[in-house]
Amino acid sequence: MSETDVGLSDLPDSWAWTTLEEISEIILGQSPPSSTYNTDRKGLPFYQGKLEFGETYPTPRKWCTAPKKIAEKGDVFISVRAPVGPTNLCPEKSCVGRGLAAIRGLSGIEPFFILYLMRSYEDELAGRGAGTTFNAITGNQLRTFEIPLPPLPEQHRIVAKIEELFTKLDAGINELHKAQSQLKRYRQSVLKAAFEGKLTEAWRAEHQNEIKSIVPITNDLPGGWDWTTLEAVSDLNPRIDKQSIDDDLEVTFLPMKNVEELSGKIDLSETKRFSELKRKSYTPFRDGDILFAKVTPCMENGKIAIAHDLKNGIGFGSTEFHVIRLLEGQSKQFFFFYFLQQKFRQEAKRAMTGAVGLLRVPTGYMRKVPIPLPPLLEQQAIVSEVESRLSVADEVEKTITAELKRAEQLRQSILKKAFSGKLVPQAPNDEPASVLLERIKAQKEIVF
Repeated sequence: MSETDVGLSDLPDSWAWTTLEEISEIILGQSPPSSTYNTDRKGLPFYQGKLEFGETYPTPRKWCTAPKKIAEKGDVFISVRAPVGPTNLCPEKSCVGRGLAAIRGLSGIEPFFILYLMRSYEDELAGRGAGTTFNAITGNQLRTFEIPLPPLPEQHRIVAKIEELFTKLDAGINELHKAQSQLKRYRQSVLKAAFEGKLTEAWRAEHQNEIKSIVPITNDLPGGWDWTTLEAVSDLNPRIDKQSIDDDLEVTFLPMKNVEELSGKIDLSETKRFSELKRKSYTPFRDGDILFAKVTPCMENGKIAIAHDLKNGIGFGSTEFHVIRLLEGQSKQFFFFYFLQQKFRQEAKRAMTGAVGLLRVPTGYMRKVPIPLPPLLEQQAIVSEVESRLSVADEVEKTITAELKRAEQLRQSILKKAFSGKLVPQAPNDEPASVLLERIKAQKEIVF
């Protein structure tokens, strides 16, 4: 939004349209030679871009002994490249790298006013970015960016009101995040109860004639259950006869990124001709196979899915999948839920081997890991009980997600009202913004 978008008359009479360069000093970042920065806390904190940003203040990862551009405490950092728009406050005298600019308000304009003002325009600034390698805006674009300016006392009232409303909003958001965490714990408690036989206690009582003779009750398993291993009930990482597949056959291609964490959902939109895949070491699988990410951190994050609706029934994917093809008489969904347990993944993590950063769950571990196995009828009953409970959790999760989205929309609505003169009332005795601009102009003529 700018003067040309809304018209000057849409602002209160005491406000004025201006540009960033008219109310601030803008320091464009410039990174010093790499030999002058360090991780030993020597020199000034060195900030380069959004990756160092927090909610309000950045956290330094490097320090610099020979800064080229310096920001002072209270300057507003704005990311000017990859991405454009995010802001933070400079917590202390610091070195500014080329991914940032620092905005220093003149004549008493307080940092939080500029911070909130720029956050209200973040999307518009991002839309002005350009570049072939990455999105960026120029110093001239930043300097000439049009902004609405209220009288100085109203700036203080605006900041106070924003912080009051944001404090209430953040409290609500924190409660929503707590509810999300509780849902995660609930889902895991459901899975834990399922594989201890607790969800189907009533089912077993009703079907005892069907299960009592299969396996005797033991101290650690319900009646009818027994311990098994994957090598006993599945074909682990089965091979595929590539000679039998036509080169022109279109098949599903599944990179790791197309498997959603913890939900079992997979993106099947990518396909390739078999001729593009057959000489490479992609992992083959078929409809109905269970895919289990074996590499860190994908395994710990729960990238697990049942392959389904594959193009021509065949898929090829990341080399970091274990493929589990169950034998007849076993429920794929039962085993999917078993692998989804946090307990299972924590135990698998302890068994990982390999180099740091490339740890993997070995095939040998997957073959031998003990699994409590009920008869097929009870497997199916367990799946039904788990799905019933998790579907309720999913609906609650959708509601929480919608409320979080609404909260962020409300945050932007507050900022929009603030900088269109509709958040706090105007005071007739306030010195008009036009007078403030004249004073800033005179100050700049003296200083610069």
